[in-house]
Amino acid sequence: MRVGFFLREALRAMRHSAAPSFAALATVLVTMLVLGVFIPIVQATNGAADSVRNRVLVDVYMKTDSTAAQEARVHRELLNVPHVKSVEFESKQAAYAQQSKADPAAYQLLGSNPLPDTFHVIPDNPANVLAVRNALAPPLAGGGTGTLDPAIQSVSNKKNDTRKILEVTNLVTITAAALTVLLALASVLLIANTIRLSLYSRRREVEVMKLVGATDWFIRWPFVIEGTIVGAAGALLAIVVLGITKVALLDPLANHWTLIAAPRTIAFSALVAVLLGAGVLVSALGSGLSLRRFLRV
Repeated sequence: MRVGFFLREALRAMRHSAAPSFAALATVLVTMLVLGVFIPIVQATNGAADSVRNRVLVDVYMKTDSTAAQEARVHRELLNVPHVKSVEFESKQAAYAQQSKADPAAYQLLGSNPLPDTFHVIPDNPANVLAVRNALAPPLAGGGTGTLDPAIQSVSNKKNDTRKILEVTNLVTITAAALTVLLALASVLLIANTIRLSLYSRRREVEVMKLVGATDWFIRWPFVIEGTIVGAAGALLAIVVLGITKVALLDPLANHWTLIAAPRTIAFSALVAVLLGAGVLVSALGSGLSLRRFLRV
């Protein structure tokens, strides 16, 4: 394959059809800008949802007169419950110190420590938190709930709140995934349609080449190379705009605003690779596939 010849033909066609080529480049630029902004937003949203889900746990409160031996036994029993990832122990002294620091005026009025020793039970998956809670506080035949061990006073009963948290975070994740798919489809269709309009203005040229005996791939390669160049140029321009915005706006704000600095999103180098690859791939495929209808002469 004569790559140099096809490259020269692609550059010549771009010069002679500057307006359609610029329209395709502008479309790729805008689409990649939207994609470059949308990817970190989706990741930050999913990260926030996962952070909320990972804080869902079950608190097991011990009786105030429980002994160290009983607490050790309960600790072993909790670890044997299905779907339990880990168990963290918080003594009544540590809980009192933390609560009194948060509200010192209220706790100064107390003559003694009313807080119990507590086990924080962390599930292996946030979706299993209700199953863990039901195992720790199984329902009784006569109504109500029991406890896994006689030394346990109670198990945190936040079933409704937990269910709402799981439903909301699942909805956020599903919505973000659906929006990602829709944006990807819209990007492909938008770029492909713009390229198709660009090719339509040169359909006579394709028909003449076809009639004089040129093969389909001989005609197609310059257009594919042209699409690759346009896609790469549009993606690079989008990357430059995003890079300038990141350095001039986001990085200074991240040093002063925790909300901006907190989300862990895709590295900028990886985002550059994604945008460049998407711009080149979609434009090249759009050029090659959109040309098929004009090859039927």
